[in-house]
Amino acid sequence: MKAKSLKQGVSRRLIDKAEHFWQKRYYDFNVREHEKFVEKLQYIHRNPVKRGLCAGPEDWEWSSFLHYATGIEGGVEIESEWTATKRERAAGRLCPAVELSHSSQNQA
Repeated sequence: MKAKSLKQGVSRRLIDKAEHFWQKRYYDFNVREHEKFVEKLQYIHRNPVKRGLCAGPEDWEWSSFLHYATGIEGGVEIESEWTATKRERAAGRLCPAVELSHSSQNQA
């Protein structure tokens, strides 16, 4: 179903013969290229900072920024490489994570 059809159907059910339900300045489109995905994700992560709601994108409670930057799970559950790997390990379809002895985290 195309977005226009979906929007028209929702509008007809939610409003009683009013002319407009959706604001005209907003539109949707499918993100098909990785570069466009990164652009839109950066906009989403930077928007609370730009609006003065927090000091940095990592400070916004409802942001996926920390997850994309570090893999840390936060208040927003998203599907990512990290969550998929974690799910696969939990299901026993991947071997357990192995910590390497030469890791800089192990050296004091």
